[in-house]
Amino acid sequence: MTQTTDLGPEDRKIITLARSARARNGVAEGAAVRDETGRTYVAGTVALESLRLSALQTAVAMAVASGATSLEAAAVVTEAGAASDADRAAVRDLGGPATPVHVAGPDGELRATVSAG
Repeated sequence: MTQTTDLGPEDRKIITLARSARARNGVAEGAAVRDETGRTYVAGTVALESLRLSALQTAVAMAVASGATSLEAAAVVTEAGAASDADRAAVRDLGGPATPVHVAGPDGELRATVSAG
């Protein structure tokens, strides 16, 4: 398994941002994505009666709404052991199948890096 310290500084940054969003908002997951220009978008889980989005889906939606045309990387901080198929599909839709998705635990330790594809 890759350690968080083995990642580049920009990937460590999006894991830190995702972890902060989760803690700050008291939500199940926090996520962050980095677009093709290096801008980051940070989000937490959305759990409304009429709208449910994972943190990663929300971060991707924020990137799209802000004019991003591609993603360089994504990160999700979660209790789950892996990124869901729906999360990977959202990243793939904007970033392509080779986009890395970093999955970290609530402590910020990297559990896995998988491709969106």
